[in-house]
Amino acid sequence: MLAHLSPGIKQYLIITGNYWAFTLTDGALRMLVVLYFHQLGYAPLQIALLFLFYEFFGVVTNLVGGWLGARLGLNRTMNIGLGLQLVALGMLLVPADWLTVVWVMAAQALSGIAKDLNKMSAKSAIKTLVPEEAQGRLYHWVALLTGSKNALKGLGFFVGALLLTGLGFAGAILAMLLLLAGVWVGSLVLLKQELGRMQAKPKFRDIFSKSPAINILSLARFFLFAARDVWFVVALPVYLAESLGWSHWLVGGFMASWILAYGLVQTQAPRFTGKKQGRLPGAATIGGWGLALVFTPLYILAGLYWGWPDDWVLISGLLVFGLLFAVNSSVHSYLVVRHARSEGVSLDVGFYYMANALGRLVGTLLSGYVYQSAGLLACLAISAVFILLAALIALALPAPAASR
Repeated sequence: MLAHLSPGIKQYLIITGNYWAFTLTDGALRMLVVLYFHQLGYAPLQIALLFLFYEFFGVVTNLVGGWLGARLGLNRTMNIGLGLQLVALGMLLVPADWLTVVWVMAAQALSGIAKDLNKMSAKSAIKTLVPEEAQGRLYHWVALLTGSKNALKGLGFFVGALLLTGLGFAGAILAMLLLLAGVWVGSLVLLKQELGRMQAKPKFRDIFSKSPAINILSLARFFLFAARDVWFVVALPVYLAESLGWSHWLVGGFMASWILAYGLVQTQAPRFTGKKQGRLPGAATIGGWGLALVFTPLYILAGLYWGWPDDWVLISGLLVFGLLFAVNSSVHSYLVVRHARSEGVSLDVGFYYMANALGRLVGTLLSGYVYQSAGLLACLAISAVFILLAALIALALPAPAASR
């Protein structure tokens, strides 16, 4: 069956398969670390600090990774990312006494570099596989890649909780390492050479975007993802475990189901934004969907403040938040690829996902610090402010033709 597919479709499937496998292990690893170290008695801020280098090096990697992708080819940066994730997983196979905060932070640093090399490579590669005039297909492919990735990340949360329960921490890490090693070998053999490589070698200063559209999207993305992670990364799972008394299995299963559904909605974002009617998203789309999203953390905050049943408020609020955030994220992902340069796409995409990683870094740190010092309600209030800023900034986005 694969023999009858076009070369572009084959490369898209290989890239997507790599991205899926990586995301599954990445989501499982995050849930493993959160639950395992919470079980050991770590405070929320300490757990957040375990991801400090993961997020920080994601910022650096997206800047430098886009430049490397343009110089070396996206096939190489993707395979380097898979290899680094294997090293990060291997570092966590040491005896339990060696799993100090510093050691785990170092392993997470490698994992952060690996994840953002992999994501930048996958998102950039799609631009090179779709003709400029086929924007509907580009939107569909980006939404499918983004949504399926997040669905796999949600499944990874579930797998992480399941593996921790059934195999323990070391057994879970070993199982993921063996899975990813097989994928890495296949990628080395099958992925097309020179994918996304620029003919003229870009200079290092080219890592910083000169496009107003990319800069606006990047700033909006920073606030959008800081708004999500300020309450979702550390505060929510710890709140569910501490305040509601949920088991590790229940916390992991719930968050996995939420992200799985969130990813499936992302794949359908073109339907929600009018692709069947021939409409492609722009500034009004992300501004409007962003303003609608503001009300969901405020709803959860109000419900918890007024003493409504915690589990009912959180579950209903998260369902609406997931739907609206999924469409916002998917439209953002399409627009950055749409506005990126055809020659050297990884430079623009890398800069954009640098802002994404910086937003996650700020959100993760605030999630631990604010939850520990002021509780979940304060995290939700900050989330609402950040979402509002993201929506207002996005309204300044120029039309695609003006950015090219």
